[in-house]
Amino acid sequence: MRLNLTKPLIVFDLEATGLNLVKDRIIQISYIKVFPDGREERKTLNVNPERSIPKEVVALTGINDEAVKGAPTFKQIAPSLAKTFQGCDIAGFNSNHFDVPLLSEEFIRADVNFDFGVCRLIDVQTIFHKMERRNLAAAYKFYCGKKMEEDFEAHRADQDTEATYRVLQGQLDKYDPETQPDPERHLANDMDALAQFSKTNDNVDFAGRIIWMEKSDSKGNVLLDEEGNPQKHEVFNFGKYKGQDVSEVLRRDPSYYNWMQNGEFTKDTKQALTRIRLREFNNH
Repeated sequence: MRLNLTKPLIVFDLEATGLNLVKDRIIQISYIKVFPDGREERKTLNVNPERSIPKEVVALTGINDEAVKGAPTFKQIAPSLAKTFQGCDIAGFNSNHFDVPLLSEEFIRADVNFDFGVCRLIDVQTIFHKMERRNLAAAYKFYCGKKMEEDFEAHRADQDTEATYRVLQGQLDKYDPETQPDPERHLANDMDALAQFSKTNDNVDFAGRIIWMEKSDSKGNVLLDEEGNPQKHEVFNFGKYKGQDVSEVLRRDPSYYNWMQNGEFTKDTKQALTRIRLREFNNH
């Protein structure tokens, strides 16, 4: 099914030196840019992580130090990549939990300001898990009718990107309200709806160290805003202040801010904490 787009959609996948958002680096990025008129642009880039690629990653991806030796660093490609992604919705497989957070970290490290908060983030894995609860290979077989290994090589960014794009199209075909008889299995061909359906959390930062929580009064009743929606505030989601209002903690224990800024937290988490701190400072 052709996607119903109001702006370009980037479907992308990353390969990295590992899964640690703070310490690991991108070694390959592949994307398909789909335009509202149906045009598609594909690109795959190897990236020099400026460190040795672990042997287990080489075994998994086939990308070794030699393959990236002459490749540009992420800092070198960051400006043009940000320009390509600007103004687009973003989709991937498990992208809301890994690919987008890692890409965000890399942009921050490269001193490139890219605001993912204005993008609609569509996680094909989340849609799949909510609908069928399996992995990419099973998703490809289920939605595309063939085994993934018949069409692709595993653990390559360009191959996984292509498979993810086809799975998304297959999902929209299968759950099309026009042909799907079960109302509980309808999925709108609309990027707003897909982004909302892809959400599995209410994180303030990608790592989920700070989350949004509904405000309540002393009796436990949820407080509503003028439009009747629940009021929310930022609370810590870890450590000794878990569940406590971030701005309140920073007022009560200013040293906690410095501890987090100097700790092994993602740059995105540190930026989110700084935004809250500056907002509260400006409001007083």
